[in-house]
Amino acid sequence: MVKDGYFYGVGLLAAAALLFWLTSWPFALVPVLLAAFFLWFFRDPQRTIPTGPGLIVSPGDGLVTETVKLEMPEGPRQRISIFLSVFDVHVNRSPIAGTITDIRYQKGKYLNAMNAASADQNEQNIVTVRGEGCEVVFKQIAGLLARRIVFVPRLGSVIGRGERVGLIKFGSRVDVLVPVEAELRVKPGMRVKGGTSVLAVLAADGENA
Repeated sequence: MVKDGYFYGVGLLAAAALLFWLTSWPFALVPVLLAAFFLWFFRDPQRTIPTGPGLIVSPGDGLVTETVKLEMPEGPRQRISIFLSVFDVHVNRSPIAGTITDIRYQKGKYLNAMNAASADQNEQNIVTVRGEGCEVVFKQIAGLLARRIVFVPRLGSVIGRGERVGLIKFGSRVDVLVPVEAELRVKPGMRVKGGTSVLAVLAADGENA
């Protein structure tokens, strides 16, 4: 479990105990239910990370809402967008093994994460990882309810495929930008799990896009 779960859960259980002592059990029921929700929301299940060359895994749990090709200043890319509802695990993981070469935090709006405009306009943390013969960018994007993005590694950190890197609190979105030559293994409407589901595969002889 993420430590935030204990922070919220224990605090609410303490409030429930105080209300039970001062009043009666019905008044303590609401904080008990809220404590149970937060302890469940901040769960951090173990995941089996797939092995093999060229695999790009999902950075989060959720629903694939879009796959699209984009023209960017550094060249064409494919973007995979994943919506995380309040019912999904919100721990984020690295899509590939490599070195973090850029971290950029962008302030912005809090549009509904299902809105395509949220990819560019919402508050977000943009991380570039170089390794495994390619460069992958993934974005932690705040949603309508999300108000805090957590990212633990620092610039220059070496991370493994599927390694935990942070979380987004409450409803949110993650976008993954992969090389245009990568073969996508997902499509809109599919559900994926962070660190486990393969989003795309690069050819063994793939070079940096």
